[in-house]
Amino acid sequence: MRRHRVGTSLYAGVLFVVLGMLAWASGQPFIFPSLGPSAFILAFQRDGDRTGLVSVVASHLIGSVAGLAAYSLLAGGVSLVADPTAFSAAGLRLVASATLSIVVTSWGMIATDTVHAPACATTLIVSLGLLSTPLQVAVIVAGVAVLVAFHALVLSAYHRATDASRTGPVDG
Repeated sequence: MRRHRVGTSLYAGVLFVVLGMLAWASGQPFIFPSLGPSAFILAFQRDGDRTGLVSVVASHLIGSVAGLAAYSLLAGGVSLVADPTAFSAAGLRLVASATLSIVVTSWGMIATDTVHAPACATTLIVSLGLLSTPLQVAVIVAGVAVLVAFHALVLSAYHRATDASRTGPVDG
């Protein structure tokens, strides 16, 4: 069991290295809080089917778009970078934006059968004004796509390497 924990932890880190280098080289937010849980899930459940990988990207896309729509509609110009004043209009706008984004994201994931819980964190990141420009939302979705594509590439290489190295009788 310990080996699985170490391997999962290291692999989650490997998945993040690619995004970290991309963020560092581009100056764009390719690393954001909800990507950590997605990397962990991919590392822990390594052999998820292709549909599952598509669901990860689709759910974050749904969360990003829902968050941007809610933020633009209800809280544009406000950001949760400091505690809002009690009973302030800005605080209420952020609460409304966050609530709407969670409702729409949850509905969208269930309706499209692409449920991936970390996307609910993504929608909050966007709807609370932390990464709320169209460019930042595009980077979020691109970051998720890069994470999933790199994971699929690693899995494919691993399966090719382990299948080629197996010897034994071939089923006829």
